[in-house]
Amino acid sequence: MTTSESTVQIPRSPRLPFRLERAELLKLRKSRGVWIPTVILTVGAIAIMYTAVELFHVSNSTKYGPAGGTINFGHALLLMGQIAGMIAAALVGAAAGTQDLSSGVFRDLVSSGRSRTRLFLARIPGGLAMLLPLMAAAYALAAVLCVVLASGLPTPSVMLFTKAGLYVLFSGAVVYVIALGLGSLVGSRAATISILIAYLLPVQAILRNISALGRTRDGLLSVAVERLSPIPPPDARDVFHISLATSLIVLAFWVAIFGGLGLWRTRTRDA
Repeated sequence: MTTSESTVQIPRSPRLPFRLERAELLKLRKSRGVWIPTVILTVGAIAIMYTAVELFHVSNSTKYGPAGGTINFGHALLLMGQIAGMIAAALVGAAAGTQDLSSGVFRDLVSSGRSRTRLFLARIPGGLAMLLPLMAAAYALAAVLCVVLASGLPTPSVMLFTKAGLYVLFSGAVVYVIALGLGSLVGSRAATISILIAYLLPVQAILRNISALGRTRDGLLSVAVERLSPIPPPDARDVFHISLATSLIVLAFWVAIFGGLGLWRTRTRDA
């Protein structure tokens, strides 16, 4: 029997698709400092909001209305789309953009011959695969409580529920990509989170109220995201009248600029 005849061919197991994307998701899921705050800022924030409002209603029903209904659902939508939800997206994006650097894995990944562009792009679906299900769960909880705790108050239609859900997921995805790009550019998770939280909360609030800025305020991230919300802000004075096309263009610029900077830094960073 010849050597070639005695050689046993061991079949190779097929390579699963999206290996890098699944690796990025796994790294984020294994980090307690990422997924625990994200759960609190998404599902936890909605649960706390509706619980607090319902407790006020139970303690003094003549002064405080039911926790459900369209009005309180609008407050929950604001919480998910522009406050806690944005912070959660910023947290996950900053972690995704910096975790390889902080753990020292980036050098090994680059030295293995993997494309740097591929490494960066894999972080987009990898991080969204963790963020969006949590935001969807928070939104589903808000929608259920909106109806269950309505106590006769009007509730949103099916179409409004659908539009609101898409709005929450889209706003979270936009902020995530911005945070990912900024984190990849800066290289520091703490610095990235500090910059984004400072901009998303106090800085934008100040700039929105400076009337001398005029139409330049349309370029603010919160103004562009707010235009996509199917429920306007409770205070009519906070409404900025910009077109849908302008809002989408502004968001596209935000994503393109920070995503492009993050990709450029990933490609040029010393290993």
